[in-house]
Amino acid sequence: MPGKSKQAGLLLDEPLIFERSRPGRHGCAVATTEEDPASFLPAELLRDPIEGFPEVSEPEVLRHFLRLSQWNFGAATTFYPLGSCTMKYNPVANEAVARLHGFAGLHPLVPDEDAQGALALIWEIERMLAEISGMAAVSVQPSAGAQGELTGMKMVRAYHVDHGRARSKVLIPASAHGTNPASAALCGYSTVQVEGNRVGLIEAAAVRRAMDDDVAALMITNPNTLGLFEREIMQVAEAVHARGGLVYLDGANLNALMGVAKPAHMGADVMQFNLHKTFSTPHGGGGPGAGPVGVRDVLVPYLPTPRLVRDGERWRWSEDFPQSIGRVRSFYGNYGILVRAVAYILAMGGDGLTTATRLAVLSANYIRCKLEGAYELAYPGVCMHECVLSDRRFESQGVRTLDIAKRLLDYGFYAPTIYFPLVVSGAIMIEPTETESKETLDEFIEAMLAIAREASENPELLHNAPTQTPVGRLDEARAARRPVLRWTRPPG
Repeated sequence: MPGKSKQAGLLLDEPLIFERSRPGRHGCAVATTEEDPASFLPAELLRDPIEGFPEVSEPEVLRHFLRLSQWNFGAATTFYPLGSCTMKYNPVANEAVARLHGFAGLHPLVPDEDAQGALALIWEIERMLAEISGMAAVSVQPSAGAQGELTGMKMVRAYHVDHGRARSKVLIPASAHGTNPASAALCGYSTVQVEGNRVGLIEAAAVRRAMDDDVAALMITNPNTLGLFEREIMQVAEAVHARGGLVYLDGANLNALMGVAKPAHMGADVMQFNLHKTFSTPHGGGGPGAGPVGVRDVLVPYLPTPRLVRDGERWRWSEDFPQSIGRVRSFYGNYGILVRAVAYILAMGGDGLTTATRLAVLSANYIRCKLEGAYELAYPGVCMHECVLSDRRFESQGVRTLDIAKRLLDYGFYAPTIYFPLVVSGAIMIEPTETESKETLDEFIEAMLAIAREASENPELLHNAPTQTPVGRLDEARAARRPVLRWTRPPG
């Protein structure tokens, strides 16, 4: 039961920092002076007194924020099976490499001749990602996966304009990531949805029916957002290419392919890499991210500038690419994320990347097999790196996916992705990644099976969950519409 498992921990009731405040208490001792600080400090460093500003000691500040941090769930504290986002463990060694002074202390505006080591690393990661994907060239400039998508679609548009007509439509599977239609729309395209078949896959015949001379591209994720490999991907690509279109492959699920299969060999013309997913760099909290984009030879002229070129044994940035779509962000990408990704790839090696992929797929299928007797699978059969369940078996008890997710918090696990993909009613998407041990997976499976039993025997328990977290179940709709963002001192 919750509270007795290996996942249980110390729970401290922590008040607001304002409630810890006592008049005259301070965090550090500073030299006093009879002079008015305004007489010798620059105006921009001065502020007016803040009414009600908390007055606390340094230990109180330290303990307050440390305790708040321990309320959070994360990959460093617990199993974090957030499907579709690959919340992979980030090795501490990668963090140490990114903090090397030659990387962390280098200003982005130094001349090329003073940044040869940094430029060499960018050259190396471009080469590595091209090899992993089978693409002809890579740009590391985009700062996130969605911006990589936008960059890729801007290149698709530039390509078609150069060939006489921009075209006006983009085909997108019903199970696509939500950013796909947004990226297409930002490039001026309307989107046409392509439905999957009864087992959740896109058929080449459906793509042929939707294709015409006004379709610029198909945006497809493989494996798709149901965690299934698109078995007709090569025939699908052929159908698009036959009418002059291009294939954009969303690389968000590359954790199921790296070292085993190359998107370019499947017919992809352009793709983004989510370094903050597949290549073990920090993820979440609004960043930092990195979304390099790879292209096959026909799109190389349109890559963002500046591009890195090699003069003999040296590297430099060049703007001399007249067909380029131009710059898509400041400087050359989130460099610290690139350093971490290179460290990860070098540590793993080609065989290690292959092993990681196989273990990720094995872990997901292990969970699928253990849970399919208690939960309904969205689609039957073998999955790739993530499996998708649904809440359909608990409808008669009034238990929904949200209840299951909240109850998992009582067992010490962060919830998987819920209600996505949208084509699955009550979806529960679980992605274990390759870094979790069998013992951890078994603990999660035991919790999920216990929750399934509770759903049948005591559904009210799930309706009230979580009960062992610092805050109980919130009114999420009200929290989104009427957030409380400031503290007000109570009267008296």
